[in-house]
Amino acid sequence: MVKNLSINLAKNTGLEKKTVHNLVSFIKKELNFTISSLIINFVSPELITNINRNYLEHNYSTDIITFNYTGNHTILDGELYISVEDAVINAKKYRISTKFEFYRLIIHGILHLLGYDDLKKNDKVIMKKLENKLLRKFKIS
Repeated sequence: MVKNLSINLAKNTGLEKKTVHNLVSFIKKELNFTISSLIINFVSPELITNINRNYLEHNYSTDIITFNYTGNHTILDGELYISVEDAVINAKKYRISTKFEFYRLIIHGILHLLGYDDLKKNDKVIMKKLENKLLRKFKIS
């Protein structure tokens, strides 16, 4: 189990905290970083829309919002907000399981905390390749 990791699961995710802990431990080992504090929240689209509006000035729901509280990219102190409903929509759109999409979003959020970005096309490709590599190595299908 990863110390300093808090997971706030919504009932409708179908995820188990132990598996999320295992995934975060795996990513931590693969990418060699430390966790000071990491909170993973599974939330409603209404809550993520409010967060998006209040902190990023975007008035819409999104699948994930990541906050890095220190700006440090090797000792993580951050929080992930994952919209359950948006993840379900993505899973249907890409014809993957919702569990797979939740795991992808957790990896995606941690990569953001580590300094990866997806605003430019090249950066997005790099980030997506690393997400896919970690998903495969963790044996998520």
